[in-house]
Amino acid sequence: MGEQVRISGAALELPGGVTVRFMRTLRLPEKGTHPLPPGLGSFPLRRVGDFAGRTPERWRAHGGVLLPVYQREAMWLSFSSAAPAALQVGVGKVCAVSGRPWSDRLSRDPQNYVVLPRQPWLDGINSGPGTIRQFVAVPLGLGATVEGQVSGEEVWGGVQLQVFELREEPLARWRAEQSRRTVTTNGPWGVSAQAGGGYGGPALPSMAPGAGPVPPPAPMAARSAPAMGLGAGGRMRQEVYRDERPAQDWRKKPSGRVFVHLATAPQWREITGEPAPASPVDRAAYNAAGLPWFDYYDADGEDLAATEPLTGVKPVGDWLGDDEQPWAPPKPEQVEHLGDDPGRVTDGEW
Repeated sequence: MGEQVRISGAALELPGGVTVRFMRTLRLPEKGTHPLPPGLGSFPLRRVGDFAGRTPERWRAHGGVLLPVYQREAMWLSFSSAAPAALQVGVGKVCAVSGRPWSDRLSRDPQNYVVLPRQPWLDGINSGPGTIRQFVAVPLGLGATVEGQVSGEEVWGGVQLQVFELREEPLARWRAEQSRRTVTTNGPWGVSAQAGGGYGGPALPSMAPGAGPVPPPAPMAARSAPAMGLGAGGRMRQEVYRDERPAQDWRKKPSGRVFVHLATAPQWREITGEPAPASPVDRAAYNAAGLPWFDYYDADGEDLAATEPLTGVKPVGDWLGDDEQPWAPPKPEQVEHLGDDPGRVTDGEW
């Protein structure tokens, strides 16, 4: 099914009009609950198949794409969708929503997917009422990944995506409803606000897959370097929405899937011949520049309760040591409210 997934700039295009971007962001402290930090541009993506002989053998077996990350670098996933879709997100083949093992079937008890376009983004694993724990990159073999803590093994690493589309009849009903809404509101409904670069702004420019100078084959040390996975970082306010559609509306089989490999910065350079993006921005400098934070609220959305496997996941600091970066909390005026803002009353001309 990998041939049904394409790279478009710095975005993954999956069947059903689903687009996923991997966004660089500020890593949060592991104590307290925080607003959403914005994106600092998209991670670049390259196809594993374009670098045969320079990627680890396991990567070639899985196919898919690769992106570069630094240890303890944070990321979030930005979603857009031209039509309703169910998207499964795995971290080391552990579901980021339910904490259960990866499956090629949708489940409702517990729900093992996010519903697009209702879910505009996912910043981490479902960790509690209205909160998630941030996705943070860590090497395999230390036990710090979500995969290692939930399954007891660190075998897969990376990120896995799998999309399920609506069956023909529910899709036809949705399209008819779309047409009625367009007539009455003179505008489309159902495409996520994240169709651009997400709430963090436009994605950084990226070379096309395979473009640029082709380096000589990487040394064997790079082809066998330790893989990276995702652990849990700081807690932030974000809901994972419950699916309100009947379960039978969705197709039983996925229409597309992709394995996203996380390369270290040296791996990325040796495999692609390109430099990795600059290291993440310093927290103090970030706030000193007055960059925004975000708070998202949806009055009609019902949040999924976190399952026991994920609530028990410890943050990466418990494994790798305390974070030595200074933390300067954002000022109230830096926090922008998105979606349904509870309590805020706006005014205009009278």
